[in-house]
Amino acid sequence: MGKMSRKLTEKKRKWIERTVDNDRSYKAIVYNRVFICIFCVLLQLAFFVALLLISDYGVLWQIAVGVFSVLCVLYLEGRENRYPTRTLWIILLLVAPFVGLPLYLLYGDGKSTALMKRRFDVAMKRLPDLPEGEAQAGREGGVSRILEKLGYPTYSDGGVSYYATGEEFFEAVKASICSAKKFIFLEYFILSGGKLWGEILKLLLRKAEEGVKIKIIYDDFGSIACLPPRYESYLESLHENVECLSFNKVYPFFTARYNHRDHRKICVVDGRVGFTGGANIADEYVNAKKRFGYWKDTGVKITGRAVQSLTKTFLETWLACKDAKLDVTPYFDSFPDDENLQADKKETSDEGVDTLVAYADSPLDNITVSESVYMEMIHCATDSLYITTPYLVLDEHLRLALATAAARGVDVRIITPGIPDKKAVYRLTRANYYGLLRAGVRIYEYTPGFLHAKTTYSDGAVAIGTANYDYRSLYLHFENMVYFRGGKAADEVRNDFEMLFTVSKERTLANFKRGFFGRIFDAVLRIFEPLT
Repeated sequence: MGKMSRKLTEKKRKWIERTVDNDRSYKAIVYNRVFICIFCVLLQLAFFVALLLISDYGVLWQIAVGVFSVLCVLYLEGRENRYPTRTLWIILLLVAPFVGLPLYLLYGDGKSTALMKRRFDVAMKRLPDLPEGEAQAGREGGVSRILEKLGYPTYSDGGVSYYATGEEFFEAVKASICSAKKFIFLEYFILSGGKLWGEILKLLLRKAEEGVKIKIIYDDFGSIACLPPRYESYLESLHENVECLSFNKVYPFFTARYNHRDHRKICVVDGRVGFTGGANIADEYVNAKKRFGYWKDTGVKITGRAVQSLTKTFLETWLACKDAKLDVTPYFDSFPDDENLQADKKETSDEGVDTLVAYADSPLDNITVSESVYMEMIHCATDSLYITTPYLVLDEHLRLALATAAARGVDVRIITPGIPDKKAVYRLTRANYYGLLRAGVRIYEYTPGFLHAKTTYSDGAVAIGTANYDYRSLYLHFENMVYFRGGKAADEVRNDFEMLFTVSKERTLANFKRGFFGRIFDAVLRIFEPLT
């Protein structure tokens, strides 16, 4: 696969280079897969409608669609489905079966495709077990014990550096890339041409010349409007030590697997240093390009044995989707000894964390890891619970947990963007305000621009990474997070929250009013939460 993907004509290489450098010529726009995919999907929908309404067997087709829709409703009623999901599909299947049935076949109820699940199951069996962890006892150790049982050990030998902006975060990433000796893993939802990616790519190619192995994963859907077709082949053609995977390629056909996107953001250098956070590799994340005001994001660098969890998460996707025969032993054998661990730890700003664990979430195992951690942090909070999320699309369990925490006297505060990137989701986010405000939750909107950070602080414990408080992140996407407790980094996170409160506008029941039609519109929007 690698050799075949390197075959690019010189003409194709130059076209890709121009397109990535934002040369949006007419040809590039026409060839952009966004337009092609939308056009082809519309053709498929038109064909489906024609079968139902125009063909000689239209009546039979309509009867078949109606019967199948009723069977789907009965199937949903017989399962323990999440409440908003079940409501959506029942309404669509019964009221508008011509639309509801194809959408249900596409989105399903959050289940994975059999082939994708089988590949990931095989990949996991090829990966080694991680060293035994040190889960804490008592109520404070609840999160670490949950993650331990799910295969993500907790350690106390690591260090953490917290970065309050995307600019600071990627400066640290570039510095670590420059220090690489053996391998570099990059996995991002969005990879976009521009200043940031240009700088990182130059560093990667320099390290490839030195013999460092480079592996890159980007999500095809996330990058569909940012990169030209076959960009992974272009990257591989640049150097023999560079390999690239475009995850879950998008083709203009209905399929349930398109639901599952790789929303992770991972950088691992030599298995000794790991990075994650909310920021993708695109210029807006470092404010080199202005979109929606100032773009606020956060991230962390970690050292210690917890980095192996990030390594394992990356290699799971690589084995499942790129190279099933890859020998993964060198990527774990290279882990440093105790002396080097201490040296790595000193590279971080915080050597005193009590608990450190890197974990991942997958839609293929029917275990909602991210939501379980969020729920435990909410339940454990006794003093303060602070949350930043770009999208606040809550199910009943999270909504009730937040309201209950506020009712028992916890200082619960949530910060969302003041300037939206998606207006429909912004309206849906605001539709969740009213019930939370009535329960005593304090809600702020970040006025300088768009808040993309996904950070939760609960009495000195922090979860930071890629999982939003929304349906798609918690149930449909591949995500990854870091959880740590105590130390300087946790204090820095709290201080950053305190700063955010001062530059954000607090929403109250007095200044957040909706009319009758506004409440109706919000209720309809909440039915469609799973599709946002």
